[in-house]
Amino acid sequence: MLGIGESLVFAGLLVASFAISFLIAVPIAGTLVRFRANYTPKGLQLDGEGGVQPHTGPVVNSYFAMFKRVKRLEGWSGLYKGFMPGFLSSLVIVAFIAVLPGTPIAHTGGHKKYTAPVEGVWNRLAYSLFMMVISLPVTIISNRSITTPYKLPWFKGIYSLRVLLTSSERSRPWILFLTPGLLASEVLRIAYVVLLMDPLRLTIFPPTPPSDEAKLFGQLSIARLSLYLALAVISTAILCPLEVVSTRLSIQRNHVTPGFSAVAQDEDADINDVVYSASDEDVIGLRTEDDPYIGLVDCMKRIVREEGYKTLFRAWWLVLIPLLMVAFTS
Repeated sequence: MLGIGESLVFAGLLVASFAISFLIAVPIAGTLVRFRANYTPKGLQLDGEGGVQPHTGPVVNSYFAMFKRVKRLEGWSGLYKGFMPGFLSSLVIVAFIAVLPGTPIAHTGGHKKYTAPVEGVWNRLAYSLFMMVISLPVTIISNRSITTPYKLPWFKGIYSLRVLLTSSERSRPWILFLTPGLLASEVLRIAYVVLLMDPLRLTIFPPTPPSDEAKLFGQLSIARLSLYLALAVISTAILCPLEVVSTRLSIQRNHVTPGFSAVAQDEDADINDVVYSASDEDVIGLRTEDDPYIGLVDCMKRIVREEGYKTLFRAWWLVLIPLLMVAFTS
């Protein structure tokens, strides 16, 4: 059993390891969120009075172009938007997982994780859904802090929440769980991974002890590799649109007053205190909140109709690569 000193050292190393992993992961995940959230309609749009308005927002065609744009307009501070809510929530979640019997500490540095650290399909499903539900408000806050055009101080949480959340969301936090379509999108993503993708993966590559290298390499036939590659491609085609939709729905605020900005509608927020991250232009364009998405299916249909089907597959390779990496994990 660890003594007090050893426990403190272990806790310090754990916090340091998370800080380092987040220093690497936050710019990658933040760029991904902005790239998928960027609204790029194909043609003319109608304003609130029915008049025709040409789209004037930024058109960014690749993940790396978005990374360069964020760095150019907002600097390194822009790349680390969303660090604090993700870091603090991960520490709480990891501490929670650490005390659960039979569940090892999960790695949370990546954008999406497609395995759960428990055995059994239904246990994994319950665990994944539970973790998704308790982390959903943090996901919403993190995505909004990444995509907001305003500069948010790291150590003024109350001020940042006033900017990111509407007065209705702050007074009734459970509204975040009722964000149209968001919960459905996340449940579908998790259900597909746990109930279909993972069992098929384990059928193609049955679990093998790391010590049994001969059996492990014996599984690497052309047929098995081809089957798993097909599974990974199909899974990417299913999961990537769900992730894009979840990103769009998570930044869509609830009970918004039409015609007002994120801060101007809030009587408790002082508009004079708000500082823009980029002085010249916005990093991304956001869809008007006067005509919000009303659900999962509506969001998908509008994205295809307004921006084209390719928008649903933005940064698809960041979904495919992790799926290929977990091919041989039990």
